[in-house]
Amino acid sequence: MTEFTVADLKDIMLKAADGTAPALDGDFLDTPFPELEFDSLAVLEIATLLQQNYHLVIPDEAVAELTSPRVVLDYVTARLRESE
Repeated sequence: MTEFTVADLKDIMLKAADGTAPALDGDFLDTPFPELEFDSLAVLEIATLLQQNYHLVIPDEAVAELTSPRVVLDYVTARLRESE
């Protein structure tokens, strides 16, 4: 199984924000994306990068449900476990 960590998520988020994301330190996992200054296009970019880097299929309906970093972390972890 490929592991997906908080550090991996931070890297993806920074790439999606072109390095302009606010500091992703401390307890950011449960902060909704809009409060982290990630709009819907940035979340779509996160999903696209996840699909490319982890060979996942993330349906549009699922992308709409990715409301915080923790939701993304849990979603990717679950999909990777399913693919074992």
